[in-house]
Amino acid sequence: MQTPYYLVDKTRLLSNMEKIAHLREASGAKALLALKCFATWSVFDFMSQYMDGTTSSSLYEVKLGREKFPGETHAYSVAWADHEIGEVLANSDKIIFNTVGQLSRFEEVSRDHVRGLRVNPGVSTSGFDLADPARPFSRLGEHDPENIEPVVDLISGFMFHNNCENADFARFDNMLGSIEQRFGHLIRKMDWISLGGGIHFTGEGYPLSDLAERLKRFAGENEVQVYLEPGEAAITKSTTLEVTVLDTLYNGKNLAIVDSSIEAHMLDLLIYRESAKMEPNEGPEEWMVCGKSCLAGDIFGEFRFPAALKPGDRLSVQDAAGYTMVKKNWFNGVKMPAIAIRELDGSVREVRDFDYDDFTAALS
Repeated sequence: MQTPYYLVDKTRLLSNMEKIAHLREASGAKALLALKCFATWSVFDFMSQYMDGTTSSSLYEVKLGREKFPGETHAYSVAWADHEIGEVLANSDKIIFNTVGQLSRFEEVSRDHVRGLRVNPGVSTSGFDLADPARPFSRLGEHDPENIEPVVDLISGFMFHNNCENADFARFDNMLGSIEQRFGHLIRKMDWISLGGGIHFTGEGYPLSDLAERLKRFAGENEVQVYLEPGEAAITKSTTLEVTVLDTLYNGKNLAIVDSSIEAHMLDLLIYRESAKMEPNEGPEEWMVCGKSCLAGDIFGEFRFPAALKPGDRLSVQDAAGYTMVKKNWFNGVKMPAIAIRELDGSVREVRDFDYDDFTAALS
């Protein structure tokens, strides 16, 4: 295939799915794919064998989940608009309001729907203020139990989403304990509780059995159905971004320009000022891999290679699924990567390509 393209490897994806399936069975919790992280629906049939449905951040994600992913469809947004609430309700099994104000505003129209409320516990694991749902003056959920208590009869569940790439079970356990201490009297009035995403339980060495026991205990003591909303945990290490070196130069460092762009194709790395991943990242040659856009800081990172890079060399950027395909853009008119799937038998098929017509269709 012509580069650039994202390559979703089902064998790698299967490893995450099997851990999710084990956690579901051992804990009784249900798992919903967070579409804000990964929405490549060509593998939804495969993933739905191991997961219970999807959760959203917008009307379009709600509709995608309903149409493409068998199972439950949870509808959450920071704010629903009057003109979209009808479609949201028609395409979801549960609707989660971000505030008491939104719940009250749409109380009548949603009366026959399963409803929940987002609660902000005021603690999180995020190392980035930009991604911290519990940052000062956060708009993400209600934080005061006294404001929530008057509306508990209007809802049947809460969503707590305060983890972010949390690979530390002890930290999760402590935070869940603080949530129970502060909101337990309200939780026990609910039928279901979503603990959101950001728990990196598919990572290597994570104590999955401890997490399962904790979730099962939480569900039993509070008599609730627990939901998790894995995003990165579902697709971590499953996908690469395949690129080709177009040119090389030396300007105090060895530079290689590839036919892709961090600004357009892996935007999260630029936002959080993180390096891309390249494996095995070993050898005597050190090269800075750069994108082809005109942005000066369009740089994937510095990596080691066994030999000097040259035009035509193929590189595989690792762990390129989460918050990549859902954020790709047309900056500089750089061609969007195609999307390909490597099946369990090793065969590769292209499921989507993007061309000039797609570029013009995104503009006016």
